Amino acid sequence: MSVRTRRQKAAATAAVDEQPAPTENGVAHASSTPKKVEKGPQENIFLFWPNLVGYARVILAVASLYYMPLHPRTCSFLYSISCLLDALDGYLARLFHQSTTFGSVLDMVTDRCTTACLLVFLSSAWPRYSIIFQGLISLDLASHYMHMYATLSMGGAGQSHKAVDSSRSWILHKYYTSRTVLFLFCLFNELFFIGLYLLSFSSPSLSPSLLQPPPHTEPMTAQPGNPAHPPADTLFASPWSAGALELARANKIDSMLPWVITIVSCPIMAIKQGINVIQLVKASNWLAEGDLAKRRADRAAGKLA
Repeated sequence: MSVRTRRQKAAATAAVDEQPAPTENGVAHASSTPKKVEKGPQENIFLFWPNLVGYARVILAVASLYYMPLHPRTCSFLYSISCLLDALDGYLARLFHQSTTFGSVLDMVTDRCTTACLLVFLSSAWPRYSIIFQGLISLDLASHYMHMYATLSMGGAGQSHKAVDSSRSWILHKYYTSRTVLFLFCLFNELFFIGLYLLSFSSPSLSPSLLQPPPHTEPMTAQPGNPAHPPADTLFASPWSAGALELARANKIDSMLPWVITIVSCPIMAIKQGINVIQLVKASNWLAEGDLAKRRADRAAGKLA
């Protein structure tokens, strides 16, 4: 091939690429760099607005756990704000079109962990009923894990655990597709456990150790959630310290409001636990259906006898 032919070929290549190819002594390089394809703006999923709210929920939940043993007012306030932000992250996801799988999983994990931690405290506050609280923790975790795994198995990685067809379960379909229903059930479920938590500080009928011992008697041993014993002057060097004052305030919580919260929210909490049972059973059936379909396919392919 002549030098002139090579130059013509290099010129034709440059015209197609809209960029002249580098040459040496009039001959084009064989390894000339192709034109780069422009890409869209890079997005950081971890800095989406709904996920930032999710991080704030985690921080508030951890702070509430720190104050949980002896600061019922502070703990209840922080825990409640963390729960209420659960509705905000979904709103921001729809507003900014930032719905992500990571955000959905973060939201579910935060819900499960915060509720489990509160139930662990209630188990220590009332050891006699710890098996009930342990059962509620196990039901909550097992139900949601199996449901999410079943929906992913049926619909693939992009399937949301909230996308439940009404033909499979009209109860779960209504529960997950109606934002109002989902919010109210989650709200009253958490209110019930918050009410029980406050009652552990305020109701002698449920926590007998809240009763002050008779004069000239030895104080009983303090238990988690029952901070009335021993007296504050035996725990703190200064009766005016922040810890002693908070302990004194905790002993004076009126039980009226916690009883109202607990009684009003109890029926919805019970229905919520029933939905967890239904969700667990349905998810088990869906996973079994998938196993049977796979075995039929394997048998048709000759992999099974």
